[in-house]
Amino acid sequence: MKKITVSLPGHSYDILIKRGILNSCGEYIKSAAPAKRAAIVSDSNVAPLYMATVQESLESAGIDAVSYVFPAGEESKTTETVVKIVEFLAENELTRSDLVVALGGGVAGDMAGFAAAVYLRGIRCVQLPTTLLAQVDSSVGGKTGVNLPQGKNLCGAFHQPSLVIIDSNVLNTLPEHYFKDGMGEVIKYGCIKSEALFEKIENGAAREFIEDIIYECVDIKRGVVERDEKESGERQLLNFGHTAGHSIEKLHNFSGISHGEAVGIGMVIIAAAGEKQGLTASGSAERIKLALQKYGLKTQDENSLDKIAANMKNDKKRKANSINFVMLSSIGSSFIKEVELDKAPAFLKGENIE
Repeated sequence: MKKITVSLPGHSYDILIKRGILNSCGEYIKSAAPAKRAAIVSDSNVAPLYMATVQESLESAGIDAVSYVFPAGEESKTTETVVKIVEFLAENELTRSDLVVALGGGVAGDMAGFAAAVYLRGIRCVQLPTTLLAQVDSSVGGKTGVNLPQGKNLCGAFHQPSLVIIDSNVLNTLPEHYFKDGMGEVIKYGCIKSEALFEKIENGAAREFIEDIIYECVDIKRGVVERDEKESGERQLLNFGHTAGHSIEKLHNFSGISHGEAVGIGMVIIAAAGEKQGLTASGSAERIKLALQKYGLKTQDENSLDKIAANMKNDKKRKANSINFVMLSSIGSSFIKEVELDKAPAFLKGENIE
């Protein structure tokens, strides 16, 4: 078993990576977050596959478990769904000594974590990510939340988990589309922090060394979160491709394009813009594009750069009259550039705005 520990002021937690660990998750949860009761939150795709396994393991460890299942899909990631989850916790009389278990991909993890953050002003949460995207990224770091009609993840809270359990065996039941989706985030990590990881991805077959990939991505994120828990500086680098990506998702009404696909397109857009302005090493956008195509991800969107830029007004990284773009110096090296909001369309096109 591989273990990574996230050490934060007043709160540290482990990330456990092991094939088949889901079958014995109860004993690890009991050790990290002792509780009498747990509410497992999952979606309609994942619950039929793994809910019984998790529930039985929890109960074998002496934790009484109840379950809440919501319709699968980004369309469910709303304040209305979170309220229903919170009401479910109240109806089942969970206390501050109990916990929420998030079983599923990024949507389940974000919503279950948010519900845990606001119920009784905060109870413990354990993350059991079942998609590649959630395993390498969203289950770690404590960012929780939901979408609003105005934009992606605009309502949420920082709420660190008590434990993250990653079972790479569950990826065997993951539809190919969702594996590809996760590879968008994996490629992002290589772009911003590790050219060595990027080279492994572009030269090898990711499935053949997926546990190593998961470990490397999680370890990169651990370091970033420890240095900047609340996203005031370095943690913003994890949003490479996300500013344009979130705008693209919103333009598609969070349907018909996945998060990883949108982020991939966003990475190509911002790398190309950086190259045109002499900020990014020549050829970086093409390397990213080829890596995305290798794993079956999109590299362009039908919406114009003007539309994508105009749709960034409610992005979380916006300040009063500007927005922070995550840029690459080269593959493996990234930085933040602040751009005036009215100059964002020209910036994305690679025009000189200085």
